[in-house]
Amino acid sequence: MPATVDQLTLGPLGTNCYLVRAERGAVEAVVVDPSGTAAEIRLALASHGARCAGILVTHGHFDHILGLADLAEGTGASVYAPAGERALLEQPSSFTPPGVAVRPWTADTFLVGGESLELAGLRIQVRAVPGHSPGHLAYAVGEALFSGDVLFAGSVGRTDFPGGDWQTLVGSIRMLVDSFPPDTVVYPGHGPATTLGEELARNPFLAELRDERRGEAAG
Repeated sequence: MPATVDQLTLGPLGTNCYLVRAERGAVEAVVVDPSGTAAEIRLALASHGARCAGILVTHGHFDHILGLADLAEGTGASVYAPAGERALLEQPSSFTPPGVAVRPWTADTFLVGGESLELAGLRIQVRAVPGHSPGHLAYAVGEALFSGDVLFAGSVGRTDFPGGDWQTLVGSIRMLVDSFPPDTVVYPGHGPATTLGEELARNPFLAELRDERRGEAAG
């Protein structure tokens, strides 16, 4: 049975926060990228009769961790975050625009990719997907892939931030396409959900990958 995913669009940049449960009605949920206030997220959890059993962070850019400290402190949930983004979590002012306040927080578990987690009745695969930021992670839960700011519907993550790199980003997306079925649902950090197959077929930024596939088919 596919996991139940509820999307919240929060914060000044309309960043997606996800509540992920093993099934509808489950009393435990994993929160992916607490991008709004802890109060907003806890209200959404309460509306589903669920409690926060863990918090996953894809990367340390401020709009993905706005509610992290307050949510972790208020719920006691363990935080899982990229080891390569530790400085951004613990010193968020280094990547926070004027007028935006983000409390620092230290994750309980730092991840590098390749790990498998068991939280809230969910089996979660952790994949390293650098390119938008150097330590970026994606989380695969059954048929769902939480891609953060690596891949969007019709677009890809920016690479002009510190630590960003275009060819590294393309390599990360190539790995995802090679590792998961085309009908895998991609839940991005911004915008609507999509699928890996849809993006490989039509995303204008993935022409390089399409050309590779045509070349492989012709060979």
